Amino acid sequence: MNRRTFATFLAGAAMAGAQDEPETLEIGGGIIEVRFRGEFDLPRAALIDWVNRCARAVTRYFGRFPVEKARIQIVQGRRGGVGGGRTFGEHGAFTRISVGQHATPQNLEDDWMLTHEMVHFAFPSVAENHHWIEEGSATYVEPVARVQIGWLKPEKIWNDMVRDMPQGLPQPGDQGLDNTHTWGRTYWGGAIFCLLTDVEIRKRTKNKKGLQDALRGINAAGGTIDQEWPLERAFETGDKATGTKCLMDLYREMGSKPAATDLPALWKELGVIREEDQVRFDDHAPLARIRLGITK
Repeated sequence: MNRRTFATFLAGAAMAGAQDEPETLEIGGGIIEVRFRGEFDLPRAALIDWVNRCARAVTRYFGRFPVEKARIQIVQGRRGGVGGGRTFGEHGAFTRISVGQHATPQNLEDDWMLTHEMVHFAFPSVAENHHWIEEGSATYVEPVARVQIGWLKPEKIWNDMVRDMPQGLPQPGDQGLDNTHTWGRTYWGGAIFCLLTDVEIRKRTKNKKGLQDALRGINAAGGTIDQEWPLERAFETGDKATGTKCLMDLYREMGSKPAATDLPALWKELGVIREEDQVRFDDHAPLARIRLGITK
């Protein structure tokens, strides 16, 4: 969620009444303050464990928790399970996420939203027309990070990518990621950019580095949600971390104009074969080692 909406959120939060005293987690060099608003059937310990698990995934991916301090507010939602989340940076890293009163442990096990929101902590706020990289990177990184801590299996996330990424392909009238602000292009178009960058970095570095190294480099240089950076600064910082020009090169191709991406050919090269809503892997495919490198 764009940080410019934070004042509006505060106004609504002030009207919602008092909240409990916070609980504090320390993980990956960061401190997370967790507050609750409302009533939940789940014990508070289960909700704290959920926050901790999401934070561990993000910490694993970035090599540390991406900010020194973050605030998480869990509010009682009107729906069952985990509802929508919003993340802001105007007054430090802050996420508000809803959980239904009757949410179950399985709802928390199945949730991806809180990890997605925490990934936002690790990237600087950029101009509105570049919102696709904020949402696209969170969409791409979230499942990879959860695989890396053993929360998900690789088959699950590659199946989801094959199924969902076509939503991010250019449609008639597309004017590039910077100028086409549909839901599909913002979230899945941004995720396609991240996947292509990850693969290209690994090609150029013989699989020694990937997008994970680029994003770690951006975060380590101070690129966090509470900082405003030009997009070019973020991409140049990430490229420096990998010793390539992949982020800037691909941005020149995809930022201001539609770029054709042959996803079926890419899946075949990566050795991802989807049949009847399931995937199997071909470990002899040309880019199979790169596929393995992304999630190891």
